[in-house]
Amino acid sequence: QVQLVESGGGSVQAGGSLRLSCVASGSIVNFAAMGWYRQAPGKSRELVAAISRGGYISFEDTVKGRFTISRDTAKNTVYLQMNSLKPEDTAVYYCKGSNSPTGADSWGQGTQVTVSS
Repeated sequence: QVQLVESGGGSVQAGGSLRLSCVASGSIVNFAAMGWYRQAPGKSRELVAAISRGGYISFEDTVKGRFTISRDTAKNTVYLQMNSLKPEDTAVYYCKGSNSPTGADSWGQGTQVTVSS
């Protein structure tokens, strides 16, 4: 199974930026889609942004215009650029590879993002 490792989280003030990276141990194009999810304390995990194998991109409404998802297939890496961060963006951010050729999904271990007001 492909391993996913996130990095780039940290603590920033409101209005700041962070770039998260998700490095896969195998080819990310083997997944039907790569996505970034987040889970805040006491809340369910939610999809933040996703990019399909074919390059279709989608965002959760509250991050549109602030977050960008991109990928480097040569490096098997997916990025989440987060700008104009708000305290409500505070969460653990997870990378997910969906629907590999075996049908399995892969999750990273998560990276903490904390935004202070």
